[in-house]
Amino acid sequence: MTYFFKPLYQTTRPLKTSILFAFILCSVFTKAQQVESIHVNLYTDSLKKGTFNYINIDGRLSNGKYLPLDSTHLIFWSSAGKFSGNSLWIDKNIHTEKVDIKVYLRNNPALVKTFTIYIKQMPDPELKTMDEILIKPKGKKGK
Repeated sequence: MTYFFKPLYQTTRPLKTSILFAFILCSVFTKAQQVESIHVNLYTDSLKKGTFNYINIDGRLSNGKYLPLDSTHLIFWSSAGKFSGNSLWIDKNIHTEKVDIKVYLRNNPALVKTFTIYIKQMPDPELKTMDEILIKPKGKKGK
């Protein structure tokens, strides 16, 4: 029995090879975007004791866009507390009024951002109980 047509796997092999070669050639000429600068966007004006405080870091790319960066891209250092990812734990018993933070880009340690954040000194107010919230003093109507 003779085949008039080549089997499908023999005809598509050169096509697959040329597509793979085209992808490799294109990847050689594409330039990956690099982080040019580091920017800090804090959600609060001070750090709170006894909790994790998220430190939001964005990287400005060479094309002008911003990319959120995390601990896979950054190395964090602080004068007090301990980092877990982008979150800084501040102990309840700390007696300093501010924390100095340095952020290094992992693939370019020369790119550093240094900043200071103050620690909240006033205690948090007592939270109302469920009864205090549900039982409101009745005011006069119509005024």
